[in-house]
Amino acid sequence: MLNNMTDCEEGEGGPNSQGDGNPKESSPFINSSAATNMDKSQQYDGNNMALFEEEMDTSPMVSSLLSTLANYSNLPTGSKEHEEAENNEEGSRPSKKPVKAPQLGTLMGVYLPCIQNIFGVILFLRMTWMVGIGGVFGSFIIVFMCCSTTMLTAISMSAIATNGVVPAGGSYYMISRSLGPEFGGAVGICFYLGTTFAGAMYILGCIEILLIYIVPQAAIFKIEGLEGPEAEAALLNNMRVYGTIVLSFMALVVFVGVKYVNKLALVFLACVILSILSVYAGVIKTAIDPPVFPVCLLGNRTLLSKGYDVCAKVIEIDNETVTTKLWRSFCDSEYLNATCDEYFNNNNVTEIQGIPGVTSGILAENLFGNYLEKGMILEKRGLASDVDPDSPTTNSNRYVLADITSFFTLLVGIYFPSVTGIMAGSNRSGDLRDAQKSIPIGTIAAISTTSTVYMSCVVLFGACIEGVVLRDKFGEGVSGNLVIGTLAWPSPWVIVFGSFFSTCGAGLQSLTGAPRLLQAISRDGIIPFLRIFGHGKANGEPTWALLLTASICEIGIIIASLDAVAPILSMFFLMCYMFVNLACALQTLLRTPNWRPRFKFYHWALSFLGMSLCLSLMFMCSWYYAIVAMGIATCIYKYIEFCGAEKEWGDGIRGISLSAARFALMRLEEGPPHTKNWRPQILVLVSMDAEQNIEQPRLLSLTNQLKAGKGLTIVGTCVQGTFLDNYTDAHKADQSLRKLMETEKVKGFTQVVISSNLRDGTSHLIQVGGLGGLKHNTVMVSWPRNWKQPECHQEFRNFIEVVRETTIASIALLVPKNISSYPSNGERFTEGHIDVWWVVHDGGMLMLLPFLLRQHKVWRKCKMRIFTVAQMDDNSIQMKKDLLTFLYHLRIDAVVEVVEMHDGDISAYTYEKTLIMEQRSQILKQMHLTKNEMEREIQSITDSSRGSIRRKNPSALRSQRSAEEGGGAAEKLEEEPGAVSNPKQVQLSHSKNVSTPTSPTSPTSPAAPAGGAVAWPDNKGAEKEKSLLTATPEAGKDFFNMKPEWENLNQTDVRRMHTAMRLNEVITKKSKEAKLVLLNMPGPPKNRVGEENYMEFLEVLTEGLNRVLLVRGGGREVITIYS
Repeated sequence: MLNNMTDCEEGEGGPNSQGDGNPKESSPFINSSAATNMDKSQQYDGNNMALFEEEMDTSPMVSSLLSTLANYSNLPTGSKEHEEAENNEEGSRPSKKPVKAPQLGTLMGVYLPCIQNIFGVILFLRMTWMVGIGGVFGSFIIVFMCCSTTMLTAISMSAIATNGVVPAGGSYYMISRSLGPEFGGAVGICFYLGTTFAGAMYILGCIEILLIYIVPQAAIFKIEGLEGPEAEAALLNNMRVYGTIVLSFMALVVFVGVKYVNKLALVFLACVILSILSVYAGVIKTAIDPPVFPVCLLGNRTLLSKGYDVCAKVIEIDNETVTTKLWRSFCDSEYLNATCDEYFNNNNVTEIQGIPGVTSGILAENLFGNYLEKGMILEKRGLASDVDPDSPTTNSNRYVLADITSFFTLLVGIYFPSVTGIMAGSNRSGDLRDAQKSIPIGTIAAISTTSTVYMSCVVLFGACIEGVVLRDKFGEGVSGNLVIGTLAWPSPWVIVFGSFFSTCGAGLQSLTGAPRLLQAISRDGIIPFLRIFGHGKANGEPTWALLLTASICEIGIIIASLDAVAPILSMFFLMCYMFVNLACALQTLLRTPNWRPRFKFYHWALSFLGMSLCLSLMFMCSWYYAIVAMGIATCIYKYIEFCGAEKEWGDGIRGISLSAARFALMRLEEGPPHTKNWRPQILVLVSMDAEQNIEQPRLLSLTNQLKAGKGLTIVGTCVQGTFLDNYTDAHKADQSLRKLMETEKVKGFTQVVISSNLRDGTSHLIQVGGLGGLKHNTVMVSWPRNWKQPECHQEFRNFIEVVRETTIASIALLVPKNISSYPSNGERFTEGHIDVWWVVHDGGMLMLLPFLLRQHKVWRKCKMRIFTVAQMDDNSIQMKKDLLTFLYHLRIDAVVEVVEMHDGDISAYTYEKTLIMEQRSQILKQMHLTKNEMEREIQSITDSSRGSIRRKNPSALRSQRSAEEGGGAAEKLEEEPGAVSNPKQVQLSHSKNVSTPTSPTSPTSPAAPAGGAVAWPDNKGAEKEKSLLTATPEAGKDFFNMKPEWENLNQTDVRRMHTAMRLNEVITKKSKEAKLVLLNMPGPPKNRVGEENYMEFLEVLTEGLNRVLLVRGGGREVITIYS
């Protein structure tokens, strides 16, 4: 049967599986191209499945699929493979051996690794101090909070880990595949930094045990004889030097080969378990025979053990009183009559047992906290002390002092690293026999075990050990002994060496795991600048990642204080756990079909509780570290969002986006937006050439410049043909649109329609573009550039249909003319004007568009000017004042000018222009009509002529024009009364009494069409007419009688041509140098007889202007003076 996996044996564990970490690439559900070369007779096993032959070409047979799934292996490229590669490096490459199935069970694969990672340096070095400072109650609350956080995180992690196959990668893999590459990368880096700083913390703990409890004489910077800040600085310098040496050695061990680390893992684990068992044994022993562990007190103050030899002021030797070393520490001489410290004179020296035993009742004294300021003396509760409150403390260097200021949240930050390490099981998921069963059981069992140990230790330490001993962090009052070591049985060295080796092992594990995590992130390719760290040695060892890890780890070593490093890694781990909980909660609430965890004991409320605990603990530990950690994560998130590789991992954020989009769309359906919320939602109609490339790319530049409105943008085009035949062309067109949108930085969507003709396709785009309430309210289409040429006849008819359809649908229309001359997004206008010619009120589009354009850097330096037209009976001065007030309320800055255009005679040139236009229209129609269409067109012209009134003779034109003035003015630009929303709109009147415009921008004849196939009217007559009319007006009157064709002209067309020419003359005069002219677009003709004339009117209206944006409102107000 057909096997759809290229190499089933390698699966996720093959050498190429690190590519982008995406399991779908080797999934059995993805088809292999190799199948196409196989003989079909071998694929189908006979003809009993002939009905499904077509499906089997692209889909696997069920039997083949099940076989593939059964053989699927998920071995990660982990330490085992590296170890085998190292062993095989020297010899010849062996033949490929089948990969053995993973054999680790719950105990060895999950439980014990988690135990080893969770128990660590904090338990041995800081647990007793935490109990002494915070009290049993406070410490128990801290332990309970931290353990609850990890337990809730483990529940969420178990749900994610059992929702399908989880390759190696631990929390990074789970978060990135659940919340997407942005969250995954951010949290993956945080987890990496946490693991790296954990390595630094373990190394510092290792050095602390070595220099304080094992070989203090090995210190390079001698502490003996130093006191206070000097002693503290010497200790930190020792930690830095030895820490750097140990870090270098550990990095070298990891570089040479992880097989040594893996072989020592069981040794380190045995040290941890033996140490903890010895503590419990020691607690039991204290109930029977408490150890001798004396502590010397002066009054209630704890004395430094190096400051005395005998815990007494004087001793009797041979019936003679002799002063002790303690006396000499507080007095100016060794004699009995010496002057001594006042506190020393007033208080007695007493010796108490540091570990009185579990049955001593010391628990009651240690129940509550005793937080100290830095430099305060450790004092025993309940012991009398004679001290003068007014006298300063002297000889404080003789007492045990607090080395740092302690408070509850500090203890939380220091303790939390001791509960991390719960991901160890999920990191080894590739080595497990049944990961979906072992990970939940092993992880939750390990957390339960460690939580029980921690909570019991809090109570037992408080019940066995004296408070002053618990608060003595470095054992300075008990001869430098490790307090928990003295409690242990049979020997303190069990704890000392056990903790030393366990911290060494934990440090090695961190330096082994952190580079591999960084390598996995780098090979996923989601963070481009980290790609170099995906490379390594020939066997896959992450050399560069190890180098970076050691460098970051050195930062922790330089900090040198265990108490300062612990909160740093707490931040990163807490952030990681927070997102694990978030991932589980989101998947549960979104109810995605793929969310089917085998682990059933989870709930979104538990995940949210865990997430809240993580966030709370972050700010409890250290609010400034929390802000820094979140800032790092946010920067990485935004970097991946803008610069990272595109990955589709089926993440939960996409599910949130879908749910939010559905909710928002349903809300938009409730009603149309208020005028205050109106913004241009633009449908850009573009045309494609034969290679499916965009013909007018500057349309998208203009769209980008208009996007200050932050509205919807849909770029649509039509491919001619059928869906079955032209789907490939449509896909290519879609890719071209997306590529250009990315180049022009236009945020929006593409829509490609396949239709039998372009006219219907464009109509479909206008009708069905958008979704629900999120639909376009504005259409942008380019002016048909060569509409006068016969081969472009259909193009301008399609354009006029777009104008009609947007009018019917109450959609605004933007028509940029000369689009190729519009600026690109990289250009800048340093000066100039955007001129608005406000002829009719269109709902405010003419005001809004320049405002939006000026928000863009291309148009930012341009000033806005508004021209409006006054009639004869209008008060121009009052109009200007009213317009300025209107603009002030609109909060728009613009220069206002009122243009007076008085009524005048219609020139002979206007008649000639109209006649030429109509003759050309008739010729164009005859060229492009079929026989039936021609008959229908002739019939329609005949019908219209029968119903029309014959025009008066030319000699009466002037008297007729003055009589028609009132009723005809409104028809000059707009035929439809519904297109004008303001009944008091400004109506256009004609300009000065000029019979013959001689502007060079008004040509006397149209250009001849390509090919010269059409016989255009003779232009000599027009030139002759102009020369005659320029002599005297009387000559013009006589010349009218020479043109009998004028008698039959449609007077509406004549008046419209007159309006277009006069308005063009004024616009050209005022706005010739403007960077952009915005102008009301007249409405289209109601019938299709005058379509060519309509195009001619618009051509005349905009003649001589470089950049013109024709604007047609959608019939509603889009701008308001109200807030």
